[in-house]
Amino acid sequence: MDLILFTQLVAMPLAILAVMYGALNLGVKLRRKHHRDDADTEGLGVVDGAVFGLMGLLLAFAFSGAATRFDERRMLVVKEANTIGTAWLRIDLLPEADQVQVREKFREYVDSRMETYLKMSNEETVRSELARSYVIQAEIWKLAVASAKDSTNAAPEMLLLPALNEMFDVVNERSGHLMMHPPAAVYVLLVVVLILCGVLAGYRMGTSDRWSKLHRLSFVVILAITYYVIVDLEYPRLGVMRVDNYDRLIVQTRNSMDL
Repeated sequence: MDLILFTQLVAMPLAILAVMYGALNLGVKLRRKHHRDDADTEGLGVVDGAVFGLMGLLLAFAFSGAATRFDERRMLVVKEANTIGTAWLRIDLLPEADQVQVREKFREYVDSRMETYLKMSNEETVRSELARSYVIQAEIWKLAVASAKDSTNAAPEMLLLPALNEMFDVVNERSGHLMMHPPAAVYVLLVVVLILCGVLAGYRMGTSDRWSKLHRLSFVVILAITYYVIVDLEYPRLGVMRVDNYDRLIVQTRNSMDL
């Protein structure tokens, strides 16, 4: 298993869980050490409310943004499959003598696109395949433009070239969306707030000598899972929630090229 994937699937949620549980126990110890009387904490509810409210706000915005970007990435896979299929069909508008070479380059191009996303965990391979895709794009464009100019029919220039242009643009859109994440400072802030909330929650629980293990575990587990889901949605090629299933659309499009 890839090291990054292992870290995301196992190490990260466990680390958050351990840190949150430690923060909760720290809050309990601080309360028992300094204040055992509820009167000593009068007015602190305002601070607790503000910090927990900030935590809820950060989690809501982070989750909403991650879910939105996840859906956008899935839709871009659909869009690329559609644009490839459309451009492939419009090759029929070229003179028959030119179609064979263009179609061969098309198959090579789609193979490169599939290879890029099949090996997403290997950054070097992704860069290599992406560069290869751009080279093949240029070759397809030159062949199509030359054929369109030689053709007495205006259809290739009016219909095929715009379709090719749209197909090529989707590559940049998908590449851009893969790099589109919140700044690292947002995640650092979220972790800090989660830890602080753990300390404050433990501080409130510290008045009792027998505080519920169920509530302790529920508190830290649900926050750790929420944080993990947010990160998992942000990196849909590495975690549990993935967009790989949508890649089958491009595979189906590629298979149709051999019929």
